[in-house]
Amino acid sequence: MDWDDFARWGARLSDWGADYHKTLRDRPVRAQTAPGEIAAQLPDTPPDGAEDMEAIFADFERIVMPGITHWQHPRFFAYFPANAAPPSMLAEMLVSMIAPQCMLWQTSPAATEVETKMLDWLRQAIGLPAGFAGVIQDSASSATLAAMLVMRERALDWQGNVAGLSGGPRLRVYCSDQVHSSIDRAAWVSGIGQENLVKLPTSGPQRGVDPEALRTAIAADRTAGFKPAGLIAVTGATGMGACDDLSALTAIAKAEGLYTHVDAAWAGAAMICPEYRALWQGVEQADSVVFNPHKWLGAQFDCSAHFLRDPDALRQTLAIRPEYLKTHGQADVTDYSEWSIPLGRRFRALKIWFLIRAYGLDGLRSRIRNHVTWAEGLCETLRADPRFEIVTDPILSLFTFRLAGGSDDDQIALVTRINDDGRVYLTQTKIDGHSAIRFQAGQFDCTEDDVKAVLTVLDEMTR
Repeated sequence: MDWDDFARWGARLSDWGADYHKTLRDRPVRAQTAPGEIAAQLPDTPPDGAEDMEAIFADFERIVMPGITHWQHPRFFAYFPANAAPPSMLAEMLVSMIAPQCMLWQTSPAATEVETKMLDWLRQAIGLPAGFAGVIQDSASSATLAAMLVMRERALDWQGNVAGLSGGPRLRVYCSDQVHSSIDRAAWVSGIGQENLVKLPTSGPQRGVDPEALRTAIAADRTAGFKPAGLIAVTGATGMGACDDLSALTAIAKAEGLYTHVDAAWAGAAMICPEYRALWQGVEQADSVVFNPHKWLGAQFDCSAHFLRDPDALRQTLAIRPEYLKTHGQADVTDYSEWSIPLGRRFRALKIWFLIRAYGLDGLRSRIRNHVTWAEGLCETLRADPRFEIVTDPILSLFTFRLAGGSDDDQIALVTRINDDGRVYLTQTKIDGHSAIRFQAGQFDCTEDDVKAVLTVLDEMTR
């Protein structure tokens, strides 16, 4: 392909993409293919000769598209949508075309400096105080792993990377029983281990950790010879939106010398609306905070904003400086590869710059407020319907419900029927050991009519 062909195909794919998004409501939200159906249409061996782009694109439409679950569908109410607003897509197209590797300041100064400025824009937008510095990670999972590594190194007097964990004290990290599975994985990968991730019971309408339970667990572990290292608190946990009392928990962690990380992967975006910040009151006392602009704010995946009270602690944990990675003659620069686990880094900040400028914070706030309002309205309609019962009330735009009187199998069967139908997409979760149906509004182009479509589908599926 030469550059003239590239320009022609680039224009054609842009037209295809616009038409795809304008007609998404005509497609089933979840892929309707059977396991192995896509792979069976692909050749077992690669071609020796070049193939025409027309044939390649025709196979993309014929083979790939039927097996795509449409995350940008306005009726995607499962998980938390990984959004992609149009300005963000355009920024990603530019990044793909210039294709920089942004590991160091000198490998693309603009990427580093735009990232610094965009993370400060986001810090201001969500109300974190001055003094927090930010870095873009690929996902909240990576930010949480980085935070747990800091907990480990800090507790071991920065000797874990050098001496390893063998023969050292058993470290303990505390969290809610509502945390995302990425926290478990971070315990595995960091070497702290699953058995040393202490999951504390939750209670109340927001399913937060009892501060006294945290205090008691720390005391018991010290008595048993363990070394408490850190706390991972949540604002808007994945299952049903659980929120910890950050003011109380961070005060205990500070008194006990624990490093505190707040996982607000989904809900953190809502903090651009000041009225929702009560959900994470006390967040300013945390050592690190993460949220995903690639969810509710519309940034193309992947893009996770990781804020740090003391970036030096993260750099001391992750920075490694062989001669070939040094920037000579420029002392006052930031190399963000020292703030993240991978050495290689993409120019992710460009899409944040495009996105915020294209919509303004007010435009992004109105979308989030609409989603919350529409989800609350759907919840109240279901609450008034004797066929359903509300399991957990809305936290922002997330709530859970059940078929009244139905078994766990009945809930799963209903979710399966809904998703096989294809008009909307929901998922299930477990609340107090029992299955519930989970609804969350957050797709960037979702409308009130899209939310109301859930009622139509539920009515037909339970008639």
